[in-house]
Amino acid sequence: MKEAWNKLASIDCSDHIEKKGNLSYLSWAWAWKTLCDNYPDSTFEFQKTESGSEFWPMPDGTGEVRCNLTVNGLTRTCWLPVMDYRNSAIENPNARDINDAKMRCLVKAIALFGLGLYIYAGEDIPSNKPSADAKPKYQKEKEARVEKQGSFLGEELASDAN
Repeated sequence: MKEAWNKLASIDCSDHIEKKGNLSYLSWAWAWKTLCDNYPDSTFEFQKTESGSEFWPMPDGTGEVRCNLTVNGLTRTCWLPVMDYRNSAIENPNARDINDAKMRCLVKAIALFGLGLYIYAGEDIPSNKPSADAKPKYQKEKEARVEKQGSFLGEELASDAN
């Protein structure tokens, strides 16, 4: 599994990053195609509540979706609130809102396997980053957390392969 992490994390997604406001994201179609080009047996499913809904409600009227993604035999679960274009949770979301959240959640789950994970750290490209001294403290801290998570995930993948 370390091979999968290394392969997906090394893919430069910068030509495929789309912007909405000040947020960066990858198209779910491109991310899924890229994953399947490398691991064609990958599968995903959205978790369902006891009543069969893929929307998991919260007490305040908002809710989330949950995606299980299996790549090369390893399954990871990701969750994401149903949000509007400002990344604010939506009360009483409609079907379109839930569908959008599901596909965003799929891309986030794919990132847990390495593809585009650096985007969640606020970076636009995975290498040739500006020097650490040129970044604000909060950005350095965020990158350190993501690098640590990436390292942890990479180690977890390596141990799964043994």
